[in-house]
Amino acid sequence: MKIQYRKATLENLYEIMELIKSAIINMNQAKIYQWDEIYPDEATIKYDIENNDLFIGIVDGKIAVIYVINNSCDKEYNNGDWQYPDTEYRIIHRLCVHPDFQNNGIGKITMEYIESKLSEAGIESIRLDAFNKNSYALKLYKNLGYKIVGYADWRMGRFYLMEKFLAGN
Repeated sequence: MKIQYRKATLENLYEIMELIKSAIINMNQAKIYQWDEIYPDEATIKYDIENNDLFIGIVDGKIAVIYVINNSCDKEYNNGDWQYPDTEYRIIHRLCVHPDFQNNGIGKITMEYIESKLSEAGIESIRLDAFNKNSYALKLYKNLGYKIVGYADWRMGRFYLMEKFLAGN
């Protein structure tokens, strides 16, 4: 499957919000209540785009996956027992595969792409959080070598804080 990655623009906002709405419906059907109409909202996504932090992956002319990369985090990240505290790191937020494209390995392909690009840029480790009841995300991250280093309790429940050292740096 050919995925073209690039930074999102405000012209993509509507399609991104539709992807998120579809994902929320899909997660709710699977009893994964991590996102809702409050988060992630349009203002958050617009902010991500305006700060050049939101990326999209396009398959056959449609946005198949979105993700945010930056080094901004909530104070709850202080709960992490980060194993690589002195490394140059980035944080992945809001990784989401459109339900129409799920079960095709896009999450794994996208994470490997992110890791490769960050490693090439001299980034040494990646941090992220994953909802403790999202077994799909947890399996993906575990299989890619991410380790749980703590947790954060947010409005929708407990999220595991996870970290991976990028070999080769």
